[in-house]
Amino acid sequence: MKRVGILYHPKLERVKAFNRELEKFFSARGISLWICSAWEEEKARSQVADSDLILSIGGDGTILRAARVIVPHAVPILGINMGNLGFMTELKAAEALDKLPRLLGGEGWIEERAMLEAGLVSQGKAFHALNDVVVGRGGSARLVDIETKIDGEILTTYRADGVIVATATGSTSYSLAAGGPILYPQAREILLKPVCSHLTLDKALVLPPESVIQLKVSTRHEAMLSLDGQVESPLHSEDEVKVKLSSYVARFLRIQPKTYFYSSLGSRLKVNIS
Repeated sequence: MKRVGILYHPKLERVKAFNRELEKFFSARGISLWICSAWEEEKARSQVADSDLILSIGGDGTILRAARVIVPHAVPILGINMGNLGFMTELKAAEALDKLPRLLGGEGWIEERAMLEAGLVSQGKAFHALNDVVVGRGGSARLVDIETKIDGEILTTYRADGVIVATATGSTSYSLAAGGPILYPQAREILLKPVCSHLTLDKALVLPPESVIQLKVSTRHEAMLSLDGQVESPLHSEDEVKVKLSSYVARFLRIQPKTYFYSSLGSRLKVNIS
């Protein structure tokens, strides 16, 4: 490796000292290093192209930002946990400097995870998300009507707080909290899950990877498009969002066994899977 980037959570005070340790580590090995706040996505995006690896320093939220920053490049992400859950991260901060030499030396494997592309039809804009795309109400506690089509066929019009379209990665996030199923990380199926739907279909659907979901919102109040729970764009009545699998994937550098996901469900989601 010749060039490594660090994307870090800017509000975690202990990250600054850790970044200094990483600077010394990479400098001693003659590896060029750039560092940027994960919240400055445009600034970071301009530095990604020639990088061999991105270290995400923080928690799962930092990884979500890193995955969006890297599009359209195929640079792998190594997540180092300084947050709470750290479901997607690979290393704890305390073990990172011990295990990094092994990873830089060629150990480990690459896990690819599907991403979503969301097109806001009225504005001709396209966005990418690793976890989920949500169309729903804004700050007002009022239901919105969301006409939902799959591959051009009307499924139903949800009267709900919102509709979640999630990847396998997102299946352990908002979709899970709303009662959706868990998919294994490399799955390319798409989850469709309404949130607090009223007098209509309330179960999750697992859709094939080639599906195209159209969500048209109808409301006299606020509505919102949300990407990974981090990027929001207001929607107007009759706005339509078209969601499909992105042509890009998020690539994660792993050193854990390939079966790591199943054991981590119990420890990180605090559930009994026996």
